[in-house]
Amino acid sequence: MTERKPPGVSFESFVDKQIREAAERGEFERLEGFGKPLEDDAAPYDELWWVKRKMHREGMSALPPALALRKEAEDAAEEARGAGSEAQLRRVLGEINGKIVEALARPPAGPPLNLRPFDVEAAVAEWRRAHPGR
Repeated sequence: MTERKPPGVSFESFVDKQIREAAERGEFERLEGFGKPLEDDAAPYDELWWVKRKMHREGMSALPPALALRKEAEDAAEEARGAGSEAQLRRVLGEINGKIVEALARPPAGPPLNLRPFDVEAAVAEWRRAHPGR
């Protein structure tokens, strides 16, 4: 805790002295984020900034389960197109197909799912045409 401001000393010089002494003791060097750039202060203020930061740090999504699965299916299709091998393509599409089949059996809350399992054999045939000789 800091000492009380002595009478007769201006507030500004008292605060400046406290800051200078703390800097000399190296107390600012142990702060989280020391040496890192400040965040963009031009963005409008968001009252829920801390909730969004926590969700991002925890890997959480604000999307309803149906939309989150649609996004995951899009990402899986993109990963499958760039797969380095047929086995990797089959693994990626097999994993997402399992999730889609489960969601079709018990529809998640939110908007309609509007998904069907990927046709793995058609995707493999397309991959083979795009990657001859592999």
